[in-house]
Amino acid sequence: MKIAIVHDWLVTNAGAEKVLKEIISLYPDADIFSLVDFLSDMEREELLAGKSVTTSFIQQLPLAHKHFRNFLPLFPKAIESLDLSGYDLVISSSWAVAKGVKKPQSAHHICYCHTPIRYAWDLYNEYTASLSQPKKFLVQKSLSYIRKWDLETLDRVDHFIANSHFVKERINRTYKRDAEVIYPPVNIEKFSLVEQKEEFYLTASRLVPYKKTKLIVEAFNELPHKKLVVIGAGEEYEHIKAIAKENIQVLGYQEDAILVEYMQKARAFVYAAVEDFGIVPVEAMACGTPVIALGVGGTAESVVDGKTGVHFDKQNKESIKEAVKRFEGIEFDPTCIANYAQDFSSLKFQKKFQDFVLSKTKAL
Repeated sequence: MKIAIVHDWLVTNAGAEKVLKEIISLYPDADIFSLVDFLSDMEREELLAGKSVTTSFIQQLPLAHKHFRNFLPLFPKAIESLDLSGYDLVISSSWAVAKGVKKPQSAHHICYCHTPIRYAWDLYNEYTASLSQPKKFLVQKSLSYIRKWDLETLDRVDHFIANSHFVKERINRTYKRDAEVIYPPVNIEKFSLVEQKEEFYLTASRLVPYKKTKLIVEAFNELPHKKLVVIGAGEEYEHIKAIAKENIQVLGYQEDAILVEYMQKARAFVYAAVEDFGIVPVEAMACGTPVIALGVGGTAESVVDGKTGVHFDKQNKESIKEAVKRFEGIEFDPTCIANYAQDFSSLKFQKKFQDFVLSKTKAL
């Protein structure tokens, strides 16, 4: 089969790109398409095995390198402009518009859906609430167009894969379509088991509002005898550093080797974001480190309450403090936790993904 792989945009190495990397490794002869490609040479080598990418007209627009997201109203036309003539199988990795790519009539399209477009659906009110007029009016008009287009192009997808049951439910609610759940790959080999833990808690993520790192810091401000280490950079870094009390160490961005070492030694990893899946908590579990996480979204599925960590129900200080208290009353087995994390390995992802594709394309 002649295969095309379509990814929304290539500008960083994040969770969706890790999925893309594994898909490319399964189909190394496939051609890659994306709205834009602004990866560095090193990132392209790591994620795409050095392969070139066919991009849309947005790649050439003025200021696109830094501000391509400002061209959101053009995304549908741009993804439709990609020429997939002659391909038998289209695999899209989509959290925005890749699922709406035009395919040849005889081709099969399998979409690995990280989520339906967040800012057009579930986060619409949150995304538009803080905008001032007339920007709010323009954004609302653009998102209304995106939503209409998103639904009108559903028949271009033959089969959906969701990255969690949480996203499967969202696909069903938004698109009225069913989806197979295949959890995203986690580089388990990078995070080896350390059984001996130290007396500190760890949280690590981009320091942006929806990750709720500030909330974790506020909770530990009221737990003065418990040490918290915060790793990450982002727009909230200065504020978090300013409010953190003496029991909290804010380290900012750290290289992977340092992050892994902290994950291995932490008494527990604390995570408060609502995630579609959430790879970082699984990385912590691969180190044998239990996770204190919000029992909503992807972490409700990946963290087993009482076995690999504990859940808290609400994004507030009291829920986090209560979860820490409950965590300290449970004895966790680091080896058991690390073994459980193996269920999310890259090899498991590759097998499940390839089996699904084969089952849907046997007649091609």
